[in-house]
Amino acid sequence: MITRVLVANRGEIARRVFATCRRLGIGTVAVYTDPDAAAPHVAEADARVRLDGTRGYLDAGQLIAAAQAAGADAIHPGYGFLSENADFAAAVIGAGLTWIGPPVTAVAAMGSKIEAKKMMAAAGVPVLDELDPDTVTADMLPVLIKASAGGGGRGMRVVRDLADLPAQVEAAQREAQSAFGDPTVFCERYLDAGHHVEVQVMADAHGTVWAVGERECSIQRRHQKIIEEAPSPLVERTPGMRDKLFEAARLAATAIGYTGAGTVEFMADDAGEFFFLEMNTRLQVEHPVTELTSGLDLVELQVTVADGAPLDPEPPASTGASIEARLYAEDPAKNWQPQAGTVHRFDVPTASTQFGSHGRAGVRLDSGVVDGSVISVFYDPMIAKVISWAPTRAQAAALLADALTRTRLHGVRTNRDLLVNVLRHPAFLTGATDTAFFDTHGLDALAAPVADAATVSLSAVAAALADAAHNRSTATVFAGVPSGWRNLASAGQAKSYADDDGQTHEAIYRFTRDGVRITGHDDIALVSATPEQVVLTVGAVDRPFRVAQYGDDVFVDSPGAAVHLVALPRYPDPADAVAHGSLLAPMPGSVLRVGATVGDTVTAGQPLVWLEAMKMEHTIAAPADGVLAELNVTAGTQVEVGAVLARVDSGEAP
Repeated sequence: MITRVLVANRGEIARRVFATCRRLGIGTVAVYTDPDAAAPHVAEADARVRLDGTRGYLDAGQLIAAAQAAGADAIHPGYGFLSENADFAAAVIGAGLTWIGPPVTAVAAMGSKIEAKKMMAAAGVPVLDELDPDTVTADMLPVLIKASAGGGGRGMRVVRDLADLPAQVEAAQREAQSAFGDPTVFCERYLDAGHHVEVQVMADAHGTVWAVGERECSIQRRHQKIIEEAPSPLVERTPGMRDKLFEAARLAATAIGYTGAGTVEFMADDAGEFFFLEMNTRLQVEHPVTELTSGLDLVELQVTVADGAPLDPEPPASTGASIEARLYAEDPAKNWQPQAGTVHRFDVPTASTQFGSHGRAGVRLDSGVVDGSVISVFYDPMIAKVISWAPTRAQAAALLADALTRTRLHGVRTNRDLLVNVLRHPAFLTGATDTAFFDTHGLDALAAPVADAATVSLSAVAAALADAAHNRSTATVFAGVPSGWRNLASAGQAKSYADDDGQTHEAIYRFTRDGVRITGHDDIALVSATPEQVVLTVGAVDRPFRVAQYGDDVFVDSPGAAVHLVALPRYPDPADAVAHGSLLAPMPGSVLRVGATVGDTVTAGQPLVWLEAMKMEHTIAAPADGVLAELNVTAGTQVEVGAVLARVDSGEAP
């Protein structure tokens, strides 16, 4: 029997596997690279082994050596990295270790999406035709470029203009090589408003193949899932579709002699006709929604199947509805730019369980991030998965949206408000979800702050009063006289803050014998103020505001809204001003190439710098028509967030 498991992965999925291992009485081994040395998954393992280089999670030799050195007798690959690498699976088995995954032959069969589609077509599973990028014609457009060796949105591009195809293929190949070590890409017909539906399969070595349930993952950005749910709204409203999906999924698993946990992914149209996309020969990021609706522990089943145990003849029936939101460090309003930095505080107060089931309506949290964690430029920027379960889909959506709004998340910009807006959108609540959701309903509206203007203004007042309380509590006092005492009413005090949209909010207050007076807010009274919490009476209602300040960054959390402000200096230093027309690095990363030289005439929106961060390419474009007056980087330059990459002189006054 398996006694000690090394997880060849990091972050949330490593913690998830460790949680099940602890419940089963199995020892755990973590691996880590230098950027992850202080990560929670490292501290939680019974033993831990350092890997050389930031790409150590992709080094099969190091991972197997780590397992042997730590006395592990099995390796769980998690998801991503080498989880679908047949050579790694074979090397694990060759080293005398148990591979907690499907047979090497099954991993190899599905490792190339090109070959996988051919096999599925031969087995009778409906597929979309593969297109060779060199033979795509205008009448085949739009097409989707995909990496043959991996997923997660990396190496994927939608092409609508034939002239763009060569450049997009090259970009997809670079991303695929960086993420998976294989630059092979292919094309297929792109369904503008399709439904991404997948089936969770579990199979043992005794011939039993389960179709545990389906998930819908149609809410995506950059072809990466951000909201997943079970069951699928499309399947629920389409008679007979579930039976056909399950049969196709079992057929796919049987055709390659599959064992363990896997996912067969399909793209479907509104009528319920579906086509095979790929089979992920591993645990999926979104597996919790299946666990919460089925009551199963899929990691436990992976371990027991790897140990040779049989499954029951049939899986348990699914009940209720579960929705998962992926909380990312990214800015949706700025082309989904990943963010990096320290997470000062992370707390989901309504979560009733971590990495497990709660047996009632509630919220589960799966995360590799805790207070003080650093979101690194080297790895995926996902902070957490927040998952709800309830008897009905509407209640599950309400629970999840409420949990996200109550979350205290300080440090990096995230997609939290976008997730809340989607979960509360009328189209989502009616189940009208497809892969064009953001295009249909407008990213600008969906990415808008949840906090309205009045709440932001009140938050600025609360921040100012909390700062005043901090100053009083830390001021020097003498002869028993309280800090701030005076025998005359004070003059007005003013503090200014900028919100995430760049709007300035000024809070002017004055301490009097009758209490605090707030200029412009006659209907507001101060109930109490400490450096951490301010209670204001607004009209006849007391409203609490929790305030946390880290340098100039101020985070104000109140029921139903979270506001980030930046304290503005009273006397700005002119040397800190950024020249008009400057292009700033949105995140730390490496410059791949530049598209112009100093003195060139450029147009608004023209790409000028290509930056690689978190295994994705990001384009920084000219903000206006003009002349490239300054260029501070070349290919290979490493830049920090906020660095001035270039400057365009538009001839207009700032």
